[in-house]
Amino acid sequence: MRNIAKDVIRKEAEAIISLIDKINESFENAIELIRNCKGRLIITGMGKSGLIGKKIAATFNSVGTPSFFLHPAEGIHGDLGLVTKDDVVLALSKSGGTDELLSLLKVFKRLGTPIISITGDINSPLAQKSEVVLDVSVDKEAGLNELIPTSSATAAMVMGDALAMVLLKLHNFSDEDLAFLHPGGEIGRRLLKVRDLMHTGDEIPKVSANTPIYNAVLEITTKRLGFTVVTDSDGKLIGVYTDGDLRRTIKQGKDIKNTSIDKVMSPNPKTISKDAIADKAVHIMESYSITSLVIVDDYGKPEGVIHLHDLLKAKIV
Repeated sequence: MRNIAKDVIRKEAEAIISLIDKINESFENAIELIRNCKGRLIITGMGKSGLIGKKIAATFNSVGTPSFFLHPAEGIHGDLGLVTKDDVVLALSKSGGTDELLSLLKVFKRLGTPIISITGDINSPLAQKSEVVLDVSVDKEAGLNELIPTSSATAAMVMGDALAMVLLKLHNFSDEDLAFLHPGGEIGRRLLKVRDLMHTGDEIPKVSANTPIYNAVLEITTKRLGFTVVTDSDGKLIGVYTDGDLRRTIKQGKDIKNTSIDKVMSPNPKTISKDAIADKAVHIMESYSITSLVIVDDYGKPEGVIHLHDLLKAKIV
């Protein structure tokens, strides 16, 4: 059984790798058609190609290219009213000869709607009637009888992903745009902004540079974030003092009542913008093995702090 599974995975991986050499002028033409589309991207296909088409439509919508899936059978029974000349059609078919799909092409042609085909046969009727043809032919289907669409279905889906990701880049689609379209679920959580989670105002543990260590410890204890920010006479951030710093201070035998915090603080602490996504905060904390970050305003003054616990509560970590 393991050998069969490994053979399936190997053949599908080979099918994907073979697509690299098929990214050519036709792919660029497809990108330009979709990029310049004034309407929507209409994706269609029958059977397993249709299921792949639904996934591709969902991916395009996720990255800001308005798309919807049109079932060929439903299309020829009334749903073609959804399609306009300003749209672009992306048609999927392994054989390129599916009757229901070919019936749609006549209407698309009358409307003047350009057609991009993703097909395993570049000489098929579908390919011949398309403005742009993307070749996703495979040498072998994965599986014992090589009849079930496996490698070919995977290749079609990957080609759709390639189109979507290139358009994402060309549209300068930002993390903020992605967050707007994914307010729920894991993506939405990971794209929350720091300002949505940070502590502000009186919740910020803060002491001035000349504060005795003892009083700084009281501030840490009161605010319960495991550290305090340290500011200069102008209120600008100059350092932080953490629970770990306190242990090192005690080990060094410092007089905590008569030594100012600026003598033992950690200078140049890591900071982050309040407009950064929370996932970036996680990355910084992991990279530097720290549990908190300070948010400063345009004048270098602390306006917030974010702790690892905040990210854990938001289920970002």
